[in-house]
Amino acid sequence: MKRTATLIIALSFLSGFFPAEAGVFFRDDFRDLDNWEPLTFPKIEQHTAYAAVTEGGRSFLKAESRGSASAIVLKKTFDVRSYPLLRWRWKVDNVYRNANGTGKEGDDYPIRIYVTFEYDPRQADLMEKVRYAATKALYGKYPPHSSLNYVWASDPRAGEVIVSPFTEKARMIVMERGPARVGQWVEQTANIVRDYRKAFGYDPPATASIAIMNDSDNTGEASVSYVEFIEILSP
Repeated sequence: MKRTATLIIALSFLSGFFPAEAGVFFRDDFRDLDNWEPLTFPKIEQHTAYAAVTEGGRSFLKAESRGSASAIVLKKTFDVRSYPLLRWRWKVDNVYRNANGTGKEGDDYPIRIYVTFEYDPRQADLMEKVRYAATKALYGKYPPHSSLNYVWASDPRAGEVIVSPFTEKARMIVMERGPARVGQWVEQTANIVRDYRKAFGYDPPATASIAIMNDSDNTGEASVSYVEFIEILSP
C-alpha cells in the first residue's frame, strides 16, 4: 500500500495554480467543502468521512475514520517562496493506542495536514529524471517531488521529524503528540520552507498544494478529528 505516493500523484491532477493578493493566499472556515476534492486510495475499501459542520454558530471540518483512509485535497496550488506560512486550528477526540509512525503497521494519525511539492526536472539529477519520466509516461504527468505531513502523533514520545515508513520522500512534522490536549482546540503555525529545510536538508521546490487526512487503516482503530480553519499566508 502506497497511500503517500497515490496522494501526491492525485494532487498533481486535481490542483491548478491561482494567483493571490499579498498577505492571505487562501483561507477556509469550512462552511462547505467547495474548495476541496475527495481522494481515495487503491485497495482501501473503507473511506474516512469528511463533512462541513456548523454547531453553535461555529463551522468546522469533521473527519471520522474507522479502520479507514482517504483525504480531501485543495483545488489550488501556491508558491511557497511567497506564501511560506501555514496556520490552522485543530482538535482530536482521541489518539490511537497502537500508532507509532516508525513502521507501516503504525502509520496512522487522527489528523494530518499534507503539503506536497511539485517536481522540477531542472533541479533533478539523472536518476530522478529517469524515475519521474517513467511515472509521467504511465500517468501523463509528473508526480510531485516530496511532501511534509504536519501531524498530531498518538505516541507521546514521538520525535520532531519522522521519516515515512512508506517513502523517503515524505516527512512527518510532529506538531502535537499524545493525549494531553485531546478534546481541546489547538492553534498551529508552521513555516513550510523552514520545516522543509530541517526535514530534508535543502530548499523545497517552489510550487505546493495541501490536503487533509484522518487515517486509521493500518491500526484498525477509529478516531474523530476537526479543523476549524486553515490559512496559507505570506510572512
